[in-house]
Amino acid sequence: MLHELLIALHGIPGSIFTKSDGDNKIRVVGGLPHLSPSEEARLNRLCLLSSHFKRFESFIKRHGGECVQKDDENVKLEDGLYLRSFCSGLDEALSGYRKTLLVLEEDILNDPTLTMGHIICLTEPYQGLFVSLSGILDKLETGRYHGCQILDMLQTGEWMYGQPDIQQTVQRILFTCHRVMFDQLTTWLLNGLLLDEYGEFFLHKTNEAQADQTNVDDEDDLGIGGITGRQMKRALKVIDGSDVAHDHFAINAPMLPSYLPLRVAEKILFAGESVQMFESKKQKSVAKYTDPVLGSNEEKFAKKLTELKHQSVFSIHQFEIVVNEIRSCVAEHLWTLVVEEHKLVSELIILKDFYLLGRGELFLAFIDQAQLLLQTPPNQSTEHYTNMAFKQAAHKVLFEDDDTLSRFHITVPLKEGSPGKKGALGGKVETGWHLMGLSCTFHWPVHIIFTPSVAERYNKLFKFLLAVKRVQLELQQCWIHHMDRKNHVPSIEETTIWQLRSHMAFLIDSIQYYLQVDVLDTQFSLLLSKIQSTRDFEAVRVAHDQFLTSLLVQCFLLTKPVHHCLMELLDLCHSFAILLLQTKSFEARQRAQVDSQAQGFNHLSSLLFKILSGAKGTQSNPHLSQLLLRLDFNKFYSLAEGAIARLLPKK
Repeated sequence: MLHELLIALHGIPGSIFTKSDGDNKIRVVGGLPHLSPSEEARLNRLCLLSSHFKRFESFIKRHGGECVQKDDENVKLEDGLYLRSFCSGLDEALSGYRKTLLVLEEDILNDPTLTMGHIICLTEPYQGLFVSLSGILDKLETGRYHGCQILDMLQTGEWMYGQPDIQQTVQRILFTCHRVMFDQLTTWLLNGLLLDEYGEFFLHKTNEAQADQTNVDDEDDLGIGGITGRQMKRALKVIDGSDVAHDHFAINAPMLPSYLPLRVAEKILFAGESVQMFESKKQKSVAKYTDPVLGSNEEKFAKKLTELKHQSVFSIHQFEIVVNEIRSCVAEHLWTLVVEEHKLVSELIILKDFYLLGRGELFLAFIDQAQLLLQTPPNQSTEHYTNMAFKQAAHKVLFEDDDTLSRFHITVPLKEGSPGKKGALGGKVETGWHLMGLSCTFHWPVHIIFTPSVAERYNKLFKFLLAVKRVQLELQQCWIHHMDRKNHVPSIEETTIWQLRSHMAFLIDSIQYYLQVDVLDTQFSLLLSKIQSTRDFEAVRVAHDQFLTSLLVQCFLLTKPVHHCLMELLDLCHSFAILLLQTKSFEARQRAQVDSQAQGFNHLSSLLFKILSGAKGTQSNPHLSQLLLRLDFNKFYSLAEGAIARLLPKK
């Protein structure tokens, strides 16, 4: 019977130890002579090992091979390298049990008088282990874990905190699975290749829209939200204008193990995508800069990753140290390429000159050139003639850098209701000034930073700053118009009108000074100092993002009540200036218009002051305090509750 028991412990039923019909487990046949109930119970307990062992071997046979029948009803799990490695680790964990059975067979052959107690003594350590391993299989099949999810299940399960022998066995299985992850990591980080046939890795190919959703930004750790492939893919275009197809990558959140922090995954994504993009660019033979991203450090990093791969216990601390070293190497490489060799600071100065109206004389000339062209709804030729006016303005102010000028293009899109739009619908008509924008062509590799979304934010700033500049210029032209008639003795109504213009000009001039000096110049100086104080490309990218965000916030483009009030004020001041420039004598109808505009200006200026005063109390912003000080330096708004309450004509 002992020989048949050994065969049963291998998971093979016989005449004494048979497979039950109900639960498919191996049990001793009941009612055998000379077998007491207690002995039968002890044998059935031993047979539990055979049932577990048979299940393990069946699982390994089903999922451990390279060819898995997907239409097999018994296959509950999706095939993959991690599942095969799990089976390999499980098979290795069973090697001790197999050796024990061989020892028992030798002992029985050498001493036929051995009792069942000897077998129980040698196999007892596997009772608890097999129960835990069977529980792992239950959880694996029930949860249908796949890929890196298997790592998370093994690492965070209750079996990792139980008996030492069980913990060590599970750790060996986890070690086998981690080897697959390190193989994928090595090819990704060092070669930019994502070898993931079964979709198991925590990074995956995706479209650009999905990739943007995974972007994480953390000011405390510049490794989070680092420059990603979706930014580089837009940059990696051939200089002659033809596009090169590139893959997009993102973090596959369901596959990310919980013990692997998101900041580490973001760094892995950044480093691998950077290497992948440069390798792809090099293969296309379109880049002048073809030095390897990791340089001479590639062999060193490969050695460190191999050392981590062969560690029996995965250490997240040591793993993050190596990832940080690779990320830092890639970030410094990109910093050298973008900041030093392709002169990022010069590029930023150019953007400031155009998008942020740093070349004020250029846009003064442009407003003068395009005034009549853009004061009506655009048609199909408006954009062409507007760009001609822009170039004429540049030549007028002696802007001789034609290469820089050719990169910028004025856009005047046609909207529904525009004359040049076929099938246009009725609605509010917008002039060319309302629709006009500015686009710029960015060359490789500075396009890594200046993505389309970044360019769109610059365009929003440009449209707002140009609107303020245009209204300021129109009010100044009203003053010139008034000075041409200085010998004329004005009436009381005319004096009131010109005082209203003076109040409008004061408000717009204060806002313009605040925008150009307190916001743009200050934030730009801070950006340059941050760029010069680091050699980390991610720090540069984060500093530039903070720069743009600060501009949008301090220009009130993200504060709807303030922005709406400012735009209403600009429209009202524009209408008032046009009325003054087109009116030679003020009749009853013109005076009524001025009265309405005066009341509107009184209301809007007071509302703006109240909103800004309230915002000052809720946020720490020294620039906002300076704006309020300029607007209310003599307590006029505070005391009068309006800009021109005392200047309204008497009825």
